[in-house]
Amino acid sequence: MLGSFSGTTVPALLNSTSNQLYLHFYSDISVSAAGFHLEYKTVGLSSCPEPPVPGNGLKIGERYLVNDVVSFQCEPGYALQGHSHISCMPGTVRRWNYPPPLCIAQCGGTAEEMEGVLLSPGFPGNYPSNLDCTWRILLPVGFGAHIQFLNFSTEPNHDFVEIRNGPYDTSNVIGRFSGTEIPGSLLSTSHETTVYFHSDHSQNKPGFKLEYQAYELQECPDPEPFANGVVRGAGYNVGQSISFECLPGYQLIGHPVLTCQHGTNRNWDHPLPRCEVPCGGNVTTQNGTVYSPGFPNQYPNSQDCTWLLTVPVGYGIHLNFTLLQTEPYNDFITIWDGPQQTAPQLGVFTGNSAKKSAQSSSNQVLMKFHSDAANGGIFAIYFYGQYCFLSCLSCFALCEALTRTLPRSLCEL
Repeated sequence: MLGSFSGTTVPALLNSTSNQLYLHFYSDISVSAAGFHLEYKTVGLSSCPEPPVPGNGLKIGERYLVNDVVSFQCEPGYALQGHSHISCMPGTVRRWNYPPPLCIAQCGGTAEEMEGVLLSPGFPGNYPSNLDCTWRILLPVGFGAHIQFLNFSTEPNHDFVEIRNGPYDTSNVIGRFSGTEIPGSLLSTSHETTVYFHSDHSQNKPGFKLEYQAYELQECPDPEPFANGVVRGAGYNVGQSISFECLPGYQLIGHPVLTCQHGTNRNWDHPLPRCEVPCGGNVTTQNGTVYSPGFPNQYPNSQDCTWLLTVPVGYGIHLNFTLLQTEPYNDFITIWDGPQQTAPQLGVFTGNSAKKSAQSSSNQVLMKFHSDAANGGIFAIYFYGQYCFLSCLSCFALCEALTRTLPRSLCEL
């Protein structure tokens, strides 16, 4: 308030320091008087002092009169400390309502923009001693960070910058740098990237300035369709793993578990496996199917494959040829009632007929397939273990004997 006046004394000259003036007159219900007469004229006001431009920042606004507002911004990588807007205050002495702010490089923080700058504390001046600063670059899922160092100078071996491909202290380290050589560019393949800086108690240096920019991540190639097998796992992004299993009768060739690798070009850490019918092997399941090599395609020429089927002791093995198409006489399957070729033969099977069967009296059956150098074919043999209560007599022969007095359907149990 410039003043309050009453009576008959003429007030002294008044000066307003604002572009607006408020005048209020009050009279009560009693004595009346002549009142007042005043004159005013505009005068130029002195301005607030020009605020300094903060180091590593910008000043916006060139008018510094009463009620004028000046705003401030920091260069990328710096944080504004103080008020971003200040106003010129009215009064006999011109001043701003807040002191001009500062732009500082902070120790750590979170960056969520699609591109940005990270600076060591104090940059471009020297960083302080005994620092442990952590920055998190948080991008939308499906994006990684391309990191490029523009300046780098730390105390060799003691002060360092570490880049981690993820948000945790245990995340994979994709770069650790110390000294004065500017590191090459890096690619983080996670939407969360950690930048860690450490300085010890001695030798302070200018530190570092780096830029990052988001880039879109790709998935690893879809492994399906996976012939004669199944794929377990729902995701093909970086770090995710999938596993492969073959259908019964097939064997997995390659690695059973693949992990999607880091990098701009997405790929699995091993070639995709495949499921193939093995040429022979030891089979210990109680039931299943033995396929010809290459099934469902024709088997190759000049094959000699041997399978040993084993079921629990006390069981025999029943075999059904669900598919048999071989070159007659030249390509054939021999089956022995035991683990060796010295055991009794259960039969030699060849030609183009199915529905054939064989029954062992032993819990082991040896099967050998031979193909010559001409023509191909295909076969599938279903087998299952069948309990035998007379080990000296084959289940098949026993059932044949029983059918003379009992229904033959009992043999199919």
